[in-house]
Amino acid sequence: MNVVRSIRTYGYLFGYLPFSIPALRQVRRMKGDASPEKLADTVIREPRRWATGILRRTNSDIRMSIKGNLPDGPVLFVSNHEGNFDIPVLIAHLPKPFGFMSKEEVRKLPVIRKWMEEMNCVFVDRSDRRSAVRSIYDMAEKLRSGHSMLIFPEGTRSRGGKPGDFKSGFVRIAKEGEVPIVPVAIHGTSDIMERNNNRIRPAHVTVDVLEAISHQEILDRSAAEITRLIQDRIREATSERAAEKQQQETGNPA
Repeated sequence: MNVVRSIRTYGYLFGYLPFSIPALRQVRRMKGDASPEKLADTVIREPRRWATGILRRTNSDIRMSIKGNLPDGPVLFVSNHEGNFDIPVLIAHLPKPFGFMSKEEVRKLPVIRKWMEEMNCVFVDRSDRRSAVRSIYDMAEKLRSGHSMLIFPEGTRSRGGKPGDFKSGFVRIAKEGEVPIVPVAIHGTSDIMERNNNRIRPAHVTVDVLEAISHQEILDRSAAEITRLIQDRIREATSERAAEKQQQETGNPA
């Protein structure tokens, strides 16, 4: 069954893209006429449909919780990076449209690249230090322009293990972008693919949107303090979800 599910999921992943081209053209026609808010809502509609369709084909159970009040206006979402399905899950479920930082190689995928450009994504060549520095400025500029952004500060997937150490560059992005940080703890996405030899299987995925850190607090504290604070909160949340999962699988109290 996992083989059939994998074929259906991967087939949809790329097979849907040509059918999204008319919507892409509509988005481009709207530029200059629609408000930034309306344009962002229109842009995200098709990627959300795509992401929701992918996740539906995995038969996964995905649940999201929001702790505290989500700030108005643009924010920098800072998330741990567990697996390749993090982006579809977050596109489908985060309450704000967002762009994100992606590796330069994705530019080679024509339709995907065009949608990512419309979503205000930023591409970075990790082998080029100047590209990495430029990506920080680009992310901050998009935040100042009113677009929420997402970053994975681990820089690599944890594949279901404890989230790795966070790099502190995201703090500078939030400071220069003049926005609050919203930590996001994601758990279970690696069970969809990475832990199954890249075959697709159903998984229980949780997305916890944690309490925001105000821009003023970001300014008042050092980058190291903010990095450690967010890293610890996300690790605590993912650890709690892992304990819940173990309890459900064994039937024993945590």
